[in-house]
Amino acid sequence: MKRVVLFIVTNIAVLAVLYTVMSLLGVNTILDERGVNLDMGKLLVFSAVFGMGGSFISLAISKWMAKRMTGAKVIERPGNDAEAWLVQTVSHQAQAAGIAMPEVAVFPSESPNAFATGARKNAALVAVSTGLLRGMNKDEIEAVLGHEISHVANGDMVTLALVQGVVNTFVLFLSRLVGFFVDRVILKNERGLGIGFFLTSIAAQIVFGILASTIVMAFSRRREFRADAGGARLAGANKMIAALERLKAVADGQSLPEQMAAFGISGGRGRFGRLFMSHPPLAERIERLKQHA
Repeated sequence: MKRVVLFIVTNIAVLAVLYTVMSLLGVNTILDERGVNLDMGKLLVFSAVFGMGGSFISLAISKWMAKRMTGAKVIERPGNDAEAWLVQTVSHQAQAAGIAMPEVAVFPSESPNAFATGARKNAALVAVSTGLLRGMNKDEIEAVLGHEISHVANGDMVTLALVQGVVNTFVLFLSRLVGFFVDRVILKNERGLGIGFFLTSIAAQIVFGILASTIVMAFSRRREFRADAGGARLAGANKMIAALERLKAVADGQSLPEQMAAFGISGGRGRFGRLFMSHPPLAERIERLKQHA
């Protein structure tokens, strides 16, 4: 709760600074001279509501969506020794990390992967793929579970949603501001919102969205290093290193829907370079653990 309150206060402060900067740059003056009745305060509020609102909604339904997209089945009652060991290991690690017992699930996939999600650290979901259970030994699986439990204990799902909410707000605000400027100042449209506003806003939102995603991905990569360190504390550094080396040996390491790739332990390969990777390269993560072991 403190994290959410701090985020809201910080976001309000950032929006206030943005409004002040735009005023000092004379944006309102330029638009007023062109007869544009733009209330930047209301535009900021609109952007914040929709930008943060969508992020919070996604967070609130994250467990439900994860189960639907991956086909994950929660282990209500262990049906065999492997499931019993899985639940017991998660229970021990959750206790050591100081969080409530998460739901434990298995999802069908030939590739070894795992993820954690949930709106609250005491109501989370930890899931592993069938490929991971078949392709790794217990020490490696224990390390992977420690990595995911660390994500939960660190509140990474909430923080990632909050960061996404902030950048969404900026993208919505700036894209519409650019749209107003092009439509009224450059194209000199004087009859409501013209086609210039809509086309420019869409184009600007795409461009700003791409730039904003690099910020979210940078945070995501940083949290992976922290989760690796957490997994090493809970299961042992050698086990965590061995688990990452096993993942590195897999061709692609990706078994999750694209919308959930950032929540997997490996994250797959970046399509457009490091700036757009949700996870650091496995070799880099392994080297970081060896340095701190």
